[in-house]
Amino acid sequence: KRTLIRLAKLRWRVEHDYREVKTGLGLDHYEGRVWQGWHHHTTLVSAAHAFLTLQRLNPKTRAPE
Repeated sequence: KRTLIRLAKLRWRVEHDYREVKTGLGLDHYEGRVWQGWHHHTTLVSAAHAFLTLQRLNPKTRAPE
């Protein structure tokens, strides 16, 4: 039972993060045609997501007013 609850929470976290990366950070904005451009775009979005996640976890960081 606990495993099922943990997996359900994990699934929710993945869905939430994907929505944030897609709409909030622009993962779905790439309109290029080459793999290298897509790779660069995805790398920048991933770096921005990692930065925001670390900021959110840092107790010294305040939310913008």
